[in-house]
Amino acid sequence: MNGIDPYAYMQQVAARMHELTTRNEIETVLDELEYLFEVIPPELQDNAEKLISLLREKLCGAE
Repeated sequence: MNGIDPYAYMQQVAARMHELTTRNEIETVLDELEYLFEVIPPELQDNAEKLISLLREKLCGAE
């Protein structure tokens, strides 16, 4: 994810959250966010944690 603006990416994920319905889609975005979480500044980690939590909840109900 070199060259990715973490804040912009998290905004995109939040905006697309309702479109993520399959297990594969959710797992892909979840993997990307979990990687991003490791490399972003601490001040962005709270927002990333919220998105990760929402995606994990969505994953439980995914097809």
